[in-house]
Amino acid sequence: MSLPPNFGRAVDLSSLGKPKPESAGPMPGVEITPENLTNEFLALSKAKPVVLICWSPRSPESEEVVGILGKLALADQGAWVLGRVDVDAQQQVAQALQVRAVPFAVAIINEQMVPLFEQPYPEAQIRMVIDKVLALAAEQGVGEVATEKIEPEEEEAIAALDAGDFVAAEAAYKKLLARKPNDTFAVLGLAQTQLMARTDGVDGAKVMQDALASPDEIEIQLQCADIEIVSGYLEPAFARLLRLIPLFDGAEKKQIKDRLIELFALVDPADPRVIKARTALANALF
Repeated sequence: MSLPPNFGRAVDLSSLGKPKPESAGPMPGVEITPENLTNEFLALSKAKPVVLICWSPRSPESEEVVGILGKLALADQGAWVLGRVDVDAQQQVAQALQVRAVPFAVAIINEQMVPLFEQPYPEAQIRMVIDKVLALAAEQGVGEVATEKIEPEEEEAIAALDAGDFVAAEAAYKKLLARKPNDTFAVLGLAQTQLMARTDGVDGAKVMQDALASPDEIEIQLQCADIEIVSGYLEPAFARLLRLIPLFDGAEKKQIKDRLIELFALVDPADPRVIKARTALANALF
């Protein structure tokens, strides 16, 4: 990884508040400095993926993300290395990584920098990002190929899907989530199964025509968004349902919001289209 020019220029994060008191306990990960970034971590990234999280003591949300990543790194037992960058104390590093806001996460794989995300996410979505980092690293011969553990409920769901039994597959994934509520593969599997069930045998062209004729009818718009997602048209699907949010209240608004969240779960949380749609949803609700 070649560091950007003007390595020593300070980063403007003036929108953050005043520094808060020091944390009570040690933070996970290794503190990144200009020296160990160039002399140690770049070389280390040839052996295993490195994840850097940029944070500030002025941003409690970014500190929470550091804690989540520390928990995941511990669970993965050394499969990847966590480094943390205090953007206030290490402005040279923040400039090199082109940090615009915190939290900001970036992976280094075989000396190549891969941006991950630049806003706080819950643990389940960060877990999915880390899994993708490990998979990408393995494709490039970096680190060890993770041994995938398939839960019995997941095997049951896959068998049901092979048989075309969406009801049984959905029940299996829900059973797994009842036992492991934060299992990212179960969340994704359930969302995919429900989408397949909703679109199985549906005439997509007719749905699109009906949606044009009835722009404010919730059920047909939900169905049309499903068809668009299946067809790969993410932004039109998100925009279709986001338009409905201000038009309804109560249970109807919740129905639309819940469907949007289900559709978000089908896409990489770091995808800019999802990030944009999540922000728009939050603004529409609050």
